[in-house]
Amino acid sequence: MKVGLPAYTLVAEARPAESAKFLEKLGITSEICVLRTLMDAIPPLKDKHLFIKDLSFEKVKVRIYQPKISTTGQRRGIVYLHGGVGQFGSIRAYERTCCYFARKSNSVVVSVGYRLAPEHPYPTQFEDCLTATTHFMRTAQDYGVDPSRIIICGDSSGATVTAFVAQALVNRRDLPKLRAQVLIYPFLQCVDFNLPSYQQNKRFPILLKERALALGLKYLNKDLSIMEALFNGCHIPEDLQLKYRKWVSPDYIPDEFKTRGYKPSTTHPFSEEVYTLIKPMLDPVVSPLLAEDSVIAGLPEAFILTCEFDVLRDDGLLYKKRLEDHGIKVTWCHLQEGFHGTLFLAVFCGLIAFQSGNTGLEKIVNFLKLM
Repeated sequence: MKVGLPAYTLVAEARPAESAKFLEKLGITSEICVLRTLMDAIPPLKDKHLFIKDLSFEKVKVRIYQPKISTTGQRRGIVYLHGGVGQFGSIRAYERTCCYFARKSNSVVVSVGYRLAPEHPYPTQFEDCLTATTHFMRTAQDYGVDPSRIIICGDSSGATVTAFVAQALVNRRDLPKLRAQVLIYPFLQCVDFNLPSYQQNKRFPILLKERALALGLKYLNKDLSIMEALFNGCHIPEDLQLKYRKWVSPDYIPDEFKTRGYKPSTTHPFSEEVYTLIKPMLDPVVSPLLAEDSVIAGLPEAFILTCEFDVLRDDGLLYKKRLEDHGIKVTWCHLQEGFHGTLFLAVFCGLIAFQSGNTGLEKIVNFLKLM
């Protein structure tokens, strides 16, 4: 059946992340183990229209999806980096998503099975994704792909890695240029956790404000006791506040996105101790929105998808502005009734389909077809 936002409570009431957190408190199992089990329990989809094969790109596991339909020329290639805050999610869990993009856009899709934390600590996930992407770019023709038509795509934290990989490739002269980057409700900055979208959607499932930061801190192996200081903005020294304000500020969020309520943040004293602990979070690897202008100016065109009911909405809006300020073409899709994870849920149309997610998938496919 199809449901819109009013029926979202069907999923919200289930709250798998909250159930996982409860089990962890009881000492039964860890939250990450529960989330991995839930996502990997999703039955994979063996699409009769695709050749599907497991490979390794320099020891990084990948699964490649190639349309069976014949073609006279080379296809576009899509590298897909799944979400899961570097700790859960998998090739198996995203099988339906990748099949959809391969089939609907007649593209070769490479799904990257990067290693997960905490077994493989940060920045292993970023390194694996960069390794797999560069390997595919070098060998694209082996899979019937035009090296000049490779798009990198990811959702949530996978979109963070997507933005990082695109930035890391800007000055590479030994590889073809990426054709485009597709960022699906991306996390892009650790400067301001009180932007309008964080305030408006802090209790809106699936990604609650507190859970978003807690999972991020766990991924980076940081103590959760500093969460309050981060929420209060105590982690940014004055000189960096001046620098980052050019890129991260509620002033750059259009007024239409403040109508559901926004209250300017109260200033709190800076904490040198907290800044020292979280300094890696301000690196462009984790916070791509903080990359220098020279890097941003060299990026490929982008498709950015944001959702109204998502704490990360404003990260996407701010990155859109940064790219456009440097003359980078951006195709923007905003799902007015969308929420974090809506595209992932939409591919399970046999069970439950959200119209916002279906719309987002269609918009991405339309963009891909132009590449």
